[in-house]
Amino acid sequence: MTTNPPPGAEVLLPPAQPPAPHPLVGRTITLHPIQESHTQGLWNIVGGTTDPKKTAVWTYLPEGPYPEDTYTDFKTSIQKKTTSKDPFFYTIFDNRTQKPQGWITLMSIVPEHLRVEIGHVLFAPELQRTTGATEAVYLLLRYAFEELGYRRVEWKCNALNEGSKRAARRLGFVFEGVFREHMVVKGRNRDTAWFSLLKGEWERGVKGGLEGWLHPGNFDESGKQRRGLEDIREGVLGSL
Repeated sequence: MTTNPPPGAEVLLPPAQPPAPHPLVGRTITLHPIQESHTQGLWNIVGGTTDPKKTAVWTYLPEGPYPEDTYTDFKTSIQKKTTSKDPFFYTIFDNRTQKPQGWITLMSIVPEHLRVEIGHVLFAPELQRTTGATEAVYLLLRYAFEELGYRRVEWKCNALNEGSKRAARRLGFVFEGVFREHMVVKGRNRDTAWFSLLKGEWERGVKGGLEGWLHPGNFDESGKQRRGLEDIREGVLGSL
């Protein structure tokens, strides 16, 4: 039996910082800390309907959907989000139309352990599978790693949410496993799939891959990508 069990590597980094209430500006979208003035615009794209394309975005979220007669409930929900520090909500605005396209958060914020999560992701159908959707996550990753000082960013989702799991892998997150019977959401079981991205992984290739993919030169005149994100990331890693 050893008398000196390994204590783990020493961490000399200072505690990270919580997010500050200022916008994160990208080429195609801007993340604004959520405000009550965003309510109507958000309602217009994800509320007030029973259209399956719009209600589907609520399937794996802890709230919603919001049919036509629930505007007051939706407004109250937005009001609560404006005062929430964890999760810290951002409304996603399209830079061209200046209209909201959904929201995204930094959550499970633990500065002393240098970890944070990207979650509560709500992308309107118009935003899904677009450059803006990828850029929204990129802006939060860059902010968390390079400005706030985190060393680990997590991505968790319902294990049934195949779209979210594909997105996590495409963005460069590493699958860590499934927490079985982790939560009860809207009266239904949720097994939670866990992914993470470490600062070293961000610096070694994930950042370069995202920036290469998001570059205007990676898209043709019709907006179609010339190279996929995974392909660009592998090229960055291969050049090291």
